[in-house]
Amino acid sequence: MADTPDSLVREFIAALVAKDLDTAATMVTDDFEYDNVPMGKAFGPQGLKDTLAGFFGMCTQIDWQIFRQTSSGDLNEGTVLNERDDRVEIHGRWGTLPVAGVFEIRNGKLTLWRDYFDKQAILDLMTPPSA
Repeated sequence: MADTPDSLVREFIAALVAKDLDTAATMVTDDFEYDNVPMGKAFGPQGLKDTLAGFFGMCTQIDWQIFRQTSSGDLNEGTVLNERDDRVEIHGRWGTLPVAGVFEIRNGKLTLWRDYFDKQAILDLMTPPSA
């Protein structure tokens, strides 16, 4: 059970890496905002699940690596910033998406998840290799 903003985000990412969208959805507020900056926004627990289900369905494996993470505040009101490599196996090949993430927390749940990454890099990952 998370006891700091840092540990809450680490648990959230661990649920996502395990493709456990149901658990991840319990960790966000009803008014949660998921902002994939170059791709658009989704809202609430169902929006999180709907947005990630298709992408995760393409992935045979997921391995997100946090390189740097810092946090402020507490579980009542906190902020976490991280730098990650979101590594995924799609179409039989591994690809890496460098990401900078922002997470805001209120009353023990995530209220905001905003990721900054290169849009073309994720489109390249999702495109099947040429025959």
